[in-house]
Formats: sequence, C-alpha cells, structure tokens
Amino acid sequence: MSQTIKRIAFIGLGVMGHPMAGHLARAGLEVHVYNRTSAKAEDWTERYGGHHHPTPRQAAEQADLVLLCVGNDDDVHEVALGDDGVLHGMQAGSLLVDHTTASASLAESLDTACRERGIGFLDAPVSGGQQGAENGALTIMCGGTESDFARVEPLLAHYARAVNLMGPAGSGQLTKMVNQICIAGLVQGLSEGLHFAERAGLDQARVVEVISQGAAGSWQMENRHRTMIDDEYEHGFAIDWMRKDLAICLDQARHLQARLPVTALVDQFYADLQAMGGGRWDTSALLRRLRAFD
Repeated sequence: MSQTIKRIAFIGLGVMGHPMAGHLARAGLEVHVYNRTSAKAEDWTERYGGHHHPTPRQAAEQADLVLLCVGNDDDVHEVALGDDGVLHGMQAGSLLVDHTTASASLAESLDTACRERGIGFLDAPVSGGQQGAENGALTIMCGGTESDFARVEPLLAHYARAVNLMGPAGSGQLTKMVNQICIAGLVQGLSEGLHFAERAGLDQARVVEVISQGAAGSWQMENRHRTMIDDEYEHGFAIDWMRKDLAICLDQARHLQARLPVTALVDQFYADLQAMGGGRWDTSALLRRLRAFD
C-alpha cells in the first residue's frame, strides 16, 4: 500500500520536475533528488529541504519509489540503465515511475528490466505543462499493473488532478501520443480561426468569447487565445519539445499503420517556426507563422 512508501527519489528538476518534487516534499515525504545540472538540485534542496545526490544511482539507493522526469528516450536510458542509473541502486520491492514523454518501446524495455530485478514499473507521462505542475493539477496517463498503480496513485495525486491507468506497460505513452496528436490539430485550427477573424476585421477576443461557449471551445482556446492575439510566445510548452513528441507519434503511427496526415503537416509547420528562430516559443506560435505570410 502507499503507506509503505516513505523515501522517494526524484530524477530531473526541470520546469516540470522541480515543482512536482516540491509537492511531494511539502506533503512531508522524504525526497532525494538528482539533476544533471547540480546547481538546480542545490537550489531545490534550499527551497524544499530533502537531499541532493551526485548520481541517479545514489539518489535511488534505499528509495521505495523512484520518479523520472527528464527530456527524451536517451535521457531516460541514461538515468535508468546507465552505469550510474537508478536501477543499479534500487532494491527489490521498490517502484520506478517514468513521467518523461518517451516511446512506448522504451517503456516496455524498462518494464522488462525492472521485472528482472523484482522492481515495479509504470510509464506515466503527464499533461498540463509547467502551470499544471506548479498548481498540482496535472493529468497523468499510466501504463503498468493494477497493483503497482494502486500503490503509487495516492502519491501522484499530490501533483495531479487526474491519475488514470490505461493498460499494460507502454499504454501511458500511447495515450500521451493521442494527447499530442489532438493538441497539434487543435492549435492549428485555433490559429487559423484567429487569423481568419483578424483578416475579416473582427474583434478576435469577442469572437473567442462567443464561440468558446459552444462546440469550438477547448483548453487551448481558453488559455492561449489572449497571448496569441497579442503575439506573445515566450512561455508555455516549447516547439522543440513538441516536435520531439510529434516525432514519437509519427514513428509509432508508421509502426501501427495509422494515418496522421494533419499531425504530419502541423509538424512541418513547427519546423518552419524553428527555422524562424522559434524553437523555444510556445506551441501556440502557429499563428505567428500564418501572420508571417501577411
């Protein structure tokens, strides 16, 4: 049960991991952290207490639960399976949860590696961005066994408003792919709608106020329309990271023989924005691309 989890290791203290680990510390749990840039780990412990370590392996030693939140498949492989990776420090009966948005095949490989060591595993990518992490309002999509999920669900609730088991290992990552596919189409549609309203001489904000109450409404519309209208994109989820995620989606789609024509097109639109120097702009900058042709 969750009461047996007392010592936690959190690996990766970026814009998401930093507040997520902070919620655990504020809940009174013993949290040990590692970050590739040690200064960030030091800053975290100064703010929240806990302990920071020079390697993932040392952070994971004697931990009941190890949480990963890093950049991509290669990063996960390094911090989990590398010479100083967490699996070399974890003990049988402990649990590894990977919050990184990564490939389903990596999740399946990690599950196998964990089972061979008597360690539980969940792939558990998150949605909600930095704001969701800071507010403890993330959505978490998990893949793994029901017993491992039941053990960790109450702890994940410290930084999530929704935590769901979607199926066996890899299912969390597949669900996150669906999430990113839907977002890509939504943001492009919103960008085109705002661009059309602007060219038609309409008050864009008033248009959104009206249509957001009907079938066109979405999280993207509610939370991004104002900054899009104002051409502000130095915030939010970076295009570089979205292209990383969409590459995973498109690769998986080829494997599944699923057709993603709109997703592939929007991915190329994001490549255009990267070429404009916008790799760190928020994904809603698709509107800036349309305005560039005015």
